[in-house]
Amino acid sequence: MDRMNIPFSPPDITDEEIAEVIEVLRSGWITTGPKTKLFEKELAEYCHTNKVVALNSATAAMEMTLRVLGIGPGDEVIVPAYTYTASCSVICHVGAVPVMVDVAKDSFELAYEEVEKAITDKTKAIIPVDIAGVLCDYDRIYEILDGKKAFFHPQNDMQALFGRVIVIADCAHGFGAVQKGKCAGQLADFTCFSFHAVKNLTTAEGGAVTWLSREGMDDEALYKQYQLLSLHGQTKDALHKNKAGAWEYDIVYPAYKCNMTDIQASIGLAQLERYDEMLKRRFEIIAMYDEAFKDYPLQGLLHMSKTYRSSGHLYLTRVNGMNEVQRNELIEKMAARGVACNVHYKPLPMLTAYKKLGFDIKDYPNAYKQYENEITLPLYSTLSDEDVKRVILAYQGCLEEMRCE
Repeated sequence: MDRMNIPFSPPDITDEEIAEVIEVLRSGWITTGPKTKLFEKELAEYCHTNKVVALNSATAAMEMTLRVLGIGPGDEVIVPAYTYTASCSVICHVGAVPVMVDVAKDSFELAYEEVEKAITDKTKAIIPVDIAGVLCDYDRIYEILDGKKAFFHPQNDMQALFGRVIVIADCAHGFGAVQKGKCAGQLADFTCFSFHAVKNLTTAEGGAVTWLSREGMDDEALYKQYQLLSLHGQTKDALHKNKAGAWEYDIVYPAYKCNMTDIQASIGLAQLERYDEMLKRRFEIIAMYDEAFKDYPLQGLLHMSKTYRSSGHLYLTRVNGMNEVQRNELIEKMAARGVACNVHYKPLPMLTAYKKLGFDIKDYPNAYKQYENEITLPLYSTLSDEDVKRVILAYQGCLEEMRCE
């Protein structure tokens, strides 16, 4: 079969999303406006937080959070080596220094003991990554950071509110995940979500940030600060400027342009209505995969336990005894059988941009071990049972074929 007819991760779009978009297009208001504000409100309700800011990507959400916190040149931010570039590039964007830590052995989570060693008097934040929608151990992270409070030297009033290294979750994969009775968004100081086309809940492109309220923090003022940062530092958004006679505005500082549009938000609103059912379907597929591969030489990722449930975003597998070349060959064999697979992730120190910054994959052996035999199978809410069976048979066949070779 030479046609790739089971794609890796297409969006789950129904007539409900299409109708929402048509309504917005006909309304005459397509940029940031009432739909975006409603989407923010409903996201906050879903996450059980006070405020959410909708932006054009999770990358923007992380970068604007670093800027809100006043993190920049001279500061250090800890990030795992095993992640997508967005987790780290935002640190570079604000002029801070990324401090990469390895993942734990045979794990996709950062090595918490390495986090402890990496904290210096320059460390201002850490960006844990909730890979595949499995939330990190935030209790452990806070325990480490509380034990290192003496190293933390706040440089502004916002940082002083925390009194320790600040936790900014890259929860791009994790919307809808739960840990110890708390939703994603209720665990880290700041949580950044992605609504990119391949994510569980999509707005085509898009993201959001929410945060934990704390004493001394004015949530409304912080929300307005994000609004200013995301729209040129302009004191009125387009919706308010458009009101009769209300053209006057000011630019309080030269800022950025990363707002969400009402077209995007309308897709998100329809997705949010269906999201529980979409999650349910993902876990049905995970159960089918788990059962089918339990006797194969694979290491998987546990999506559910007594203390947590992931968002079911990715089905990661590692093939025991397989090296990078063999893994790539296996992916090609899957493609020949009509199934698209992926790899999550190529560690940052293997990428040119980070090699140029002096990072070397030899310093992150666990990250490389996770990467060299990792294959991600298709997992999305529109996969039919028949499609799932085809993926299973293809993977089983390829594994057996390569074992015979």
